[in-house]
Amino acid sequence: MFVPKHLLLHSCCAPCLIAPYGQLNAEGIKTTVLWYNPNIHPVTEYRARLQALKEFSQREGFELVLKDDYGLREFTQNVADDIDNRCAYCYRTRLELAAKTAAELGCDAFSSTLLYSKYQKHELICEIAQEMAAKYGVKFFYRDWRELWDEGIRLSKEAEMYRQKYCGCIYSEEERYLKSKRKKTNKA
Repeated sequence: MFVPKHLLLHSCCAPCLIAPYGQLNAEGIKTTVLWYNPNIHPVTEYRARLQALKEFSQREGFELVLKDDYGLREFTQNVADDIDNRCAYCYRTRLELAAKTAAELGCDAFSSTLLYSKYQKHELICEIAQEMAAKYGVKFFYRDWRELWDEGIRLSKEAEMYRQKYCGCIYSEEERYLKSKRKKTNKA
């Protein structure tokens, strides 16, 4: 089984990073973290997640590579015609930059905390990551971090991290709102 010496780990947020980072750190894998999430909206949510990640980086002392790109217009233009399949675009843009950055930094592999969330499309993430690994000549380091879900929630709450309530894009926020509204209607 391949174990990288230096991993570039794309992170969507600090709460999704805390448990995988702890595991990687315990295994002695040098981890550089990449922030690139132009899907996160609105800007207040984007900034809150970025700030929580910066604070976690300072506390833990890992290198944080910032691609601070609030990409509302580009993101919505690229998914507006097929909102139900927006995740493929979202994964592709982030994983492509992760693979490219890993190659540029001389990392021997890349991965993403998207593999931590039980709400993400795990197989699609892996498929796109493998494609990007081939394109940029850097290995995709696969780990199914979903088993760390409860631990990550506990650790992030203990650390008093900002915890978001939806995936990140404005459409997932709408879905959360509509689901909550349906629950309230059903209770009434």
